Amino acid sequence: MVREPVKTSNDKRGNAPEPACNQAPAKSSAATATATVDAMFASQGWKPFRFQRSAWRAYRNGESGLVHSATGTGKTLAVWMGPILQWLDQNPNREKWDAKRPPEARVLWITPLRALAQDTENALRQPIDALGLPWSLQSRTGDSSTSQKSRQLRRLPTALVTTPESLCLMLTHEKLHSAFAGLQAVVVDEWHELLGTKRGVQTELALARLRRLQPGLRVWGVSATLGNLDDAMESLLGPASADQGRLIQGYTKKKIQLESIIPKRIDRFPWSGHIGTRMVPQVAECLDEVNSALVFANTRSQTEIWYQSLLKHRPDWAGRIALHHGSLDGSVRRWVEDGLRDGSLKAVVCTSSLDLGVDFTAVDLVVQIGSPKGAARLLQRAGRSGHQPDAASRLVFVPTNAIELIELAAAQQAIADGALESRPLLSKPLDVLAQHVVTVAIGGGFDDKTLLNEVRSTASYQNLTNGEWRWILDFVVQGGASLHAYPEFHRVQRQGDRYQVTERRIATMHRMNIGTIVSDAAMKVKFLKGNTLGTAEESFLSKLNPGDKFLFAGRLVALVRVKDNFAYVRRAKGEPDSVPRWMGGRMPLSSELSRQLREKLHQAADGVLVGREMKSLKGLLELQQRWSRLPRVDELLIESIKTRGGYQLFVFPFEGRLVHEGMAALLAYRMTRRMKTTFTMACNDYGIVLQSPHRVDVAAAIDHGLFASEQLVADILESMNSTEMAKRQFRQIARVAGLIQQGYPGRQKSAGHLQASSNLFFDVFRQYDPDNMLLSQAEQEVLDLQLETDRMASALDRIENSTVVVTAPDRVTPLSFPLLVDKLRERVSSETLAQRIQRMQQQLEKAAGAE
Repeated sequence: MVREPVKTSNDKRGNAPEPACNQAPAKSSAATATATVDAMFASQGWKPFRFQRSAWRAYRNGESGLVHSATGTGKTLAVWMGPILQWLDQNPNREKWDAKRPPEARVLWITPLRALAQDTENALRQPIDALGLPWSLQSRTGDSSTSQKSRQLRRLPTALVTTPESLCLMLTHEKLHSAFAGLQAVVVDEWHELLGTKRGVQTELALARLRRLQPGLRVWGVSATLGNLDDAMESLLGPASADQGRLIQGYTKKKIQLESIIPKRIDRFPWSGHIGTRMVPQVAECLDEVNSALVFANTRSQTEIWYQSLLKHRPDWAGRIALHHGSLDGSVRRWVEDGLRDGSLKAVVCTSSLDLGVDFTAVDLVVQIGSPKGAARLLQRAGRSGHQPDAASRLVFVPTNAIELIELAAAQQAIADGALESRPLLSKPLDVLAQHVVTVAIGGGFDDKTLLNEVRSTASYQNLTNGEWRWILDFVVQGGASLHAYPEFHRVQRQGDRYQVTERRIATMHRMNIGTIVSDAAMKVKFLKGNTLGTAEESFLSKLNPGDKFLFAGRLVALVRVKDNFAYVRRAKGEPDSVPRWMGGRMPLSSELSRQLREKLHQAADGVLVGREMKSLKGLLELQQRWSRLPRVDELLIESIKTRGGYQLFVFPFEGRLVHEGMAALLAYRMTRRMKTTFTMACNDYGIVLQSPHRVDVAAAIDHGLFASEQLVADILESMNSTEMAKRQFRQIARVAGLIQQGYPGRQKSAGHLQASSNLFFDVFRQYDPDNMLLSQAEQEVLDLQLETDRMASALDRIENSTVVVTAPDRVTPLSFPLLVDKLRERVSSETLAQRIQRMQQQLEKAAGAE
């Protein structure tokens, strides 16, 4: 990989990619392409940055590569102007330009979210209009109209903005292959967001297919806030070409002002689960000081609640604040995005649906509700404001409990040290490959040896074995060893040396279900007489009775009835009975942030509190040290506390929720092999609690290998209901691999139907086809994705080389209190949880005050 050194410009204005240019350059056939583009920039008072010129030069030299630069520093134009400059080189005579006959397809721009497509299209159109180019530019996503998609099948525009799923759909149409063969470039936007996901693997396979159709294709990625750039380049360009790829570094360190709203009173016994809405007045004060802001929450449910809370606090903001998340209808999202652009909206409460893509120039403040769980995500969201390289991005952090202030301090240190999270790569997911093979079979068919070489040219499948490839072909041709008697699973037909899909029904169903995004079956939420509001998951709506009220799309609505995959609602008044819960909202603490968090506690143990956040927690940290201990980086803290509920073991590895879930089951399993007892458990991002009716000899358990990393996988599989976990994971794999279909638009199958079908396949395979590779994949994904066993093994190795400190406090400590609260959630009580917690806090504060 050829690395371009970081180069910046002294021009104070910088280069903001989005503002439109109203003056076209002088019409001169003698003007060089570079001079033409420079004139366009100058007309806006801009000057291209050196890293942008480096990208343009590399593109014109026929190179591929990756542009890595901080959010809001001009990455879009760094990759977009290369294809434009090349076309200007080839067409210097403006008099021959004909807007009625735009050039054929030249550039494919892949965006990770369809919600970004329109915004991206608008940003790309501005240089086209400013230069007066005769190019056509369109989008093609799930939100595009059927008529537009039909026109694009006849002729693609000069430049097309699309998503990985829509690109794969286009690959099933052989008539488009000639257009793809004429492409000059593919740009993959926000590559860091796709890297290490099945959608990223899907994109790798699609890029390999495009390279087969056009061997001279240039491929460029755009990325920010990424740690493993070498892996990113290899995945983007393929292992064979990664060394020749050009890595161009732009502004990797943008000016960022990170602030936090510190509560007037810090709870020395904090708890998680409440979402900090008591901080609404302080957030409203911050919003009052700015013209436009984005308020990020980590889940869609939080956005709904925060939007309503802000509106209740400031009813005069009705119409000036809005809501944005991926489950809202496309028309609602576009209205919000337009309001951000034209400055009519003061604030938008949003999720990661506004994390990515082209920035909104009006935004001058970002508010983060709760910990983003990673330094890179915090940096990404901060960059949504201050949309110029020389302008500072400002982010205000709102903790939802006191300990999150330590996370912010840790994130600030990680950013200062440049310790951004890496995205671990996926290795040959066979469900994605099976889907891709059917896609290629529909799009004209393939020769197995040629396609195998093409697949192996990707980073994800470079080590695909001949046996695995033969299994995939057998699976798509006759359903594998256990489904060969069922014709509906004979999706691909072999005709001589060619593999093709010949049945129209199979092709249609595959196109309807293409993609790797798997979630609970979604139903549209629609007013009984009016517009569609968006989608909610069937598992939530199925639990509601007619008349039940819930928050959705920033409104309080009541369910009227469910019919034909629509949930019909009406406006309601009063208080909501519930808030929708969507899957995929849980973000574990990153390994980099975990490391920095342990370092911050180590400093606190020495009495060193750096920054407002740590100083505000002085009382909490001193009490923790007095009653128990603040663990150092080379220590593992275990607190053994007797409560009315039994004997509690609180273990604090600070490794994140996913690791702790598996570790809790592992520790309980290992201890019960030595003594007869029963454990109940809970965990959070900081630690684990194990409750037993009997006292546990912790020292003896440690001596007998409690934290040993040997036999880790075997013990995990024994300690957990691994069969049930694998069965749940298999549902996603079966959907991606095409074993189960979600149905046609408007006639989607219920979640219960899909689950039953998936479970049936799982049981059949286990009984009659135990070597089925999709079963093995499900078991491995449980270990890698749900339990993070590699990270758990590293944590256990660290613990074995650390000093285990066991304390026996008389009462629950500040660190153990939130874990105890998490255990209480599982118990039934006549009191509300909040009331019980408040009473416990008062008792502990009284004990602390008595000292």
